[in-house]
Amino acid sequence: MKHNSSVSMPQVEEQGLSADDVQSRVTNHQVNRADTKSSRSLLQILRENVFTFFNALIFSAMVLVLLTGQWKDAVFGFVIIVNSGIGVATELQAKATLDRLSILVASNFLVRRDSKDVEIPGEQIVIDDMLWIRSGEQIPADCKIAHSYGLELDESMLTGESRTVRKKDGDEALSGTTAVSGLALGKVVAVGKASYAARLTAKAKVYSKNRSDLNEGINKILKVMTIVVIPLCILLIWTQMRTVGGFSQAFASGHWRQAVVAAVAGVVGMIPEGLVLLTSLNFALATIRLARKNTLVQELESVETLARVDALNLDKTGTITDGGIAFEQLIALDSSNEEPSHADQHAQHAQHAQHDQHDLEQRAVDVSGEDNPNATAEAILKGLDSYTKSQDIEARLPFSSSRKWSAIRYADGSTWYLGAPEILSSSIASTESSQQSEDQLTQQVEQLASAGSRVLLLAEETQTHTDSAEREISEKLPGALHPHALIACSERIRTDAKRTLSWFRDQGVRCRLISGDNPATVGAIAAKVELTGQQQPRVMDARKLPEDIHQLASTLEDVDVLGRVLPEQKKAIVEALHTTHHVVAMTGDGVNDSLALKEADLGIAMGNAAPATKAVAQVVLVDSKFSHLPDVVARGRQVMANMERVASLFVVKTVYSALISLGVVLTAIPFPYLPRHITYIGSLTIGIPAFLLALAPNTRAYKPGFLSRVVAFALPSGIATGLSVLLAAWLIPEMMHWNLGNDADLNAWRMVCAIILFVMGILVLCRVARPLRSWRGILVAAFALIGILGAVIPPVASFFQLIIPSGRLMLVSLIAMLCAALLFAAITWVADRFSSHRQAESELSQS
Repeated sequence: MKHNSSVSMPQVEEQGLSADDVQSRVTNHQVNRADTKSSRSLLQILRENVFTFFNALIFSAMVLVLLTGQWKDAVFGFVIIVNSGIGVATELQAKATLDRLSILVASNFLVRRDSKDVEIPGEQIVIDDMLWIRSGEQIPADCKIAHSYGLELDESMLTGESRTVRKKDGDEALSGTTAVSGLALGKVVAVGKASYAARLTAKAKVYSKNRSDLNEGINKILKVMTIVVIPLCILLIWTQMRTVGGFSQAFASGHWRQAVVAAVAGVVGMIPEGLVLLTSLNFALATIRLARKNTLVQELESVETLARVDALNLDKTGTITDGGIAFEQLIALDSSNEEPSHADQHAQHAQHAQHDQHDLEQRAVDVSGEDNPNATAEAILKGLDSYTKSQDIEARLPFSSSRKWSAIRYADGSTWYLGAPEILSSSIASTESSQQSEDQLTQQVEQLASAGSRVLLLAEETQTHTDSAEREISEKLPGALHPHALIACSERIRTDAKRTLSWFRDQGVRCRLISGDNPATVGAIAAKVELTGQQQPRVMDARKLPEDIHQLASTLEDVDVLGRVLPEQKKAIVEALHTTHHVVAMTGDGVNDSLALKEADLGIAMGNAAPATKAVAQVVLVDSKFSHLPDVVARGRQVMANMERVASLFVVKTVYSALISLGVVLTAIPFPYLPRHITYIGSLTIGIPAFLLALAPNTRAYKPGFLSRVVAFALPSGIATGLSVLLAAWLIPEMMHWNLGNDADLNAWRMVCAIILFVMGILVLCRVARPLRSWRGILVAAFALIGILGAVIPPVASFFQLIIPSGRLMLVSLIAMLCAALLFAAITWVADRFSSHRQAESELSQS
């Protein structure tokens, strides 16, 4: 249920605070403000993108190279600065977008000030304000009830108990609790950090870094690299100093500069500097793209969860239907079985039936005419707007989603009930014809529900209450009710529902329709939108669900539609699906969905949802369009599938850099390429291609095991690349009779090694970008061509110290490249065969 701001409030004597009173409390900081930003602060964004361990390592390496005077070899440091800048700028744009959307979905509250009711944001509420507590609202500040009009609160978020609590004048209403039905005027007694709301909304809405397969995988990679990089860095410096005659001679001759530059080349190569930045950048870009389609992602890491969803629980109202309800008809029951014996009797009966119809419609308006009616009651009032509410109503029990009925008592002592037929029918009075009447009633209800109508029963208590002490209506149904009429309402199905559900079926996501309405009604709507395609959806009444969580999980495998689901059952359904290792998304817009949304891996709320529901959701569809969900899931899958490609590229560089560094340390040779070489090669085979591949369309369903797949790809590719460079570094000087102590020979040797590294980088890129019969093949060819052209453009070649081999060296280089390519092909072929064999064994064992 959601509140309706157009409903007039009851007349009260309280004037509320004056403008001066409010200003005084604002000055004294007695305002309901708490830090509940839905996105990170500028400081957090800067810290996570700039002040990282690896950026500090890179910066230190850049400073070392600058101290040697070889500023061209320090260009890698500026690449890191540019990458960090892009990451910060993108996340700031994402933050601005999220904050803008947060304002769109922010909730206002009604307070009484200067004898007038005014709507204000929750953060403008002050101590001693008179706050209207309306159905569907999460109370923003602690209050003491001054006037209660049948207010019922769901305190489950505080107490863990799902039952609603009736509040009377003088009772306490804590922030964080949710108004399920009724209305009340309360005096605010605690605001901001002093209230429960500060802790609840902060926990639900503030940016939080969830544990995820992607983040855990990257963190493990970084942890291993931290252990490897530092000792290798020390060993590289020691080794490179030895190649120029030791520390004393190196400092005396000035060759220490060359040793430092060479050591830095190894360190820079081992650091997957762009991986963390590209991850946060990818998340931020995904949130911006979703925001353009009016989808607010309140936690960036939720983008990953989107990719892993394989079970989607859909709330009917507001998701499959647009929330709009229209009154169809009121069907009188009292005289439906009477058979006229002649014309006069028939005419007399028709006149009596017409009188009953008007009287019943008046009763329906009276029961529905709460101070804050729900959507169904509003539809009845709108459909029967020619009637005005009676003045002789002495007591009222507002509708409650847990009871599923409401009631009024007139001054003459008669009590009328309106609610779910299956609930009220349990109290129908026993008479000789009651069984026959009940069977006919059930048949009529099922007939209307099977057509997709929402059916309510209007009934009267057979006992008349004349004692003034009995005026208050009990929350328990009486023992004897007499059914008078059925009321049929219909819901408008979203035009995009069928198409959206079809997309989820094609993507292998199991959708279930869950609702508090009649199972037959929900089943009829599920059939209309083809929830299960051409098959008839399997429908079940939630009151028959087992309580044991494992039995419930087993039952759910054979159920597509659930009706008469209670709020605590929605949460239990999510928990049961978790026991069978499903990644569950839950949509909803009502207060009764908030518990399930919080329990789900991904809570998705509609933009017109109750404040409590939006507060606990990770994703909010701002314009309440169900058709955005495929975009949401597809964007998550794109991020995860592409990040797997990207991570593989970076980890390959880490593997071959570590292997080459180890080979250099063990054989005490100069490092086979310069930092400027790895900057040039890394940009063309890893950095820029990774950025473009990360943005490519990709709807592949995500499977757990991100890290194991990345390592399985990176190890053979990295080992093949590292061995190729090391073999060339060891053999070519012998073949060419080079003296690596000579600068000309050393530069030529490093150029050949850099060329082999570039060729291997292109082969790795080919493997990552597969299939190549698309724009990806053109991408690889373009970067290979750019790399070659750079070597023949004088300014580029001079800056990066690129030399095209000639003569015998050209022949030796071509042979080395061919051998390297064959070695790469052999190692990766064996690795692929081994991986395929292990996958086949795994699938066989699972089957």
